[in-house]
Amino acid sequence: MVKQDRAARTRQSLIRAAAEVFAREGFAPASLTAISRGAGVSNGALHFHFESKKSLARAVEEEAVQVVRDIIGKALDGGGGGLRTLMDTTRELMGRLGDDIVLRAGFELGGDPARGEEESLLRSEWQRWVESMLRRAEEEGELAEGVSPGDALPAIMAATVGFEVLGAEDKAWLSEETIDGFWELVLPGLAGGREQPVPAGPPSMGVSGHRVVRPAQPTD
Repeated sequence: MVKQDRAARTRQSLIRAAAEVFAREGFAPASLTAISRGAGVSNGALHFHFESKKSLARAVEEEAVQVVRDIIGKALDGGGGGLRTLMDTTRELMGRLGDDIVLRAGFELGGDPARGEEESLLRSEWQRWVESMLRRAEEEGELAEGVSPGDALPAIMAATVGFEVLGAEDKAWLSEETIDGFWELVLPGLAGGREQPVPAGPPSMGVSGHRVVRPAQPTD
C-alpha cells in the first residue's frame, strides 16, 4: 500500500511538472529531462509511468478534463436553468484557468499542432457540454424565438476559447468582470424578451476598463 501510494504521488508530481513545462514552453520544445527534474524524479522513474512525451501530454489533458467535469458538477448542483448554469460554469472555468496550471496546460495542449492529435480532448468535452446546456435552455423555453442551440454554440465556443488563449498572456481576460461583461452583451440576443439570468456582482469593467452597463430589469 505504501509503495502504491508513493507511485501515485510520483505520477501526480510528473503530471503537474509536465503541465508547468508544457504551459511555459509548448509541446515540441518541452524536454522529458526538464519534466523529471521539475517533479524531482529520475528519467527512469518518468519512463516507468509514461512511455513517451505524447502519453504524458495525454495524461495532463485527461487530468484537466476531470477538473472541468468537477466544475460542471458543482454548477449542476446549483439547480439553475440551462443559461444560468452555463453562465456560472463559464465564470468558474475561466477563474480556474488563471490558477490551475494543469487545466491551463490541458487547454493549451489541445490547441498545439505539434502534438498531431486529431482533436482536442478537453475542448471537445467543453463543446459537448455547452451544447447540452443550450439544448436544455431551449427545452426550458429560455432561448429567444428563432434562436437555436446551433446558432448560439459557435459564438460561445469562440468566446470562451478566445478568453482562454488571451488569458494565458493577460489574466484580466479571465476575470469575473470580463466574463460577466460578455454574458451581458450576448444575453439580450440569446434570450430575447424572455426573463434573463443576471450575472452576479457589480456592474462589470471590461479588460479595457470601460464600464459595462447591465440591461435594465423590468419592473412590476
